[in-house]
Amino acid sequence: MPRLNKPQIILALDVDTLESAADFVNKLYPKIKIFKVGSQLFTAYGPKVVELIHQKGAEVFLDLKYLDIPNTVSSAVAEAVRLKVKMLTLHISGGKEMIEAAAASARHLAKVSGLKRPLLIGVTVLTSQKASSGEVLKLARQGLASGLDGVVCSAREAAALRKKIKKSFLMVTPGIRTNNSVGDDQKRTATVKEAVGAGSNFLVIGRPILKAADPLKKAEELLGDLYGAGN
Repeated sequence: MPRLNKPQIILALDVDTLESAADFVNKLYPKIKIFKVGSQLFTAYGPKVVELIHQKGAEVFLDLKYLDIPNTVSSAVAEAVRLKVKMLTLHISGGKEMIEAAAASARHLAKVSGLKRPLLIGVTVLTSQKASSGEVLKLARQGLASGLDGVVCSAREAAALRKKIKKSFLMVTPGIRTNNSVGDDQKRTATVKEAVGAGSNFLVIGRPILKAADPLKKAEELLGDLYGAGN
């Protein structure tokens, strides 16, 4: 698993059209170097949106949260390797066998194809749901023991995971908001400073940038918060 020198911001491309996605990538790259493609955009446009991001020179976080029988998930992960995504998500609640099959599939295809293996990130509890730290910790331990590179968790659980899990792993934190913004449907939100302070490696930000009057200016402000928090 690669070491990260500093946390990075991922822009969540939670938009309706390919044109809108292209507009944000064109405006924000290279300030933002990783873009999240979720269920809405991928269902509408499939690999086209991944290709669009790659053509610009940016990387893709494929956030489809795989959850199915082991054979189905391992096959989906193999296709994600072929798409050359940087990271992908799967639900830890799918169980040990599913995660192990996914990890084995990613390793095997990367080896035989010469492609880079994507980082496998496990979803603990969605940030739109309430959860106890104990529940998140249990799922995180289970996923990491089964072959994941990291987990998705809110900043509220991140510090506890860093303290209690005695191994190197990545943390991806969604639900990032500015000090004066509302949480929308996200129940476990945090600021950039809070997430970095808790030990998060990747901060997924969507609406604060997407809905800003000047998305590039807002991204630069948040990157300033990120660099400041890292000092």
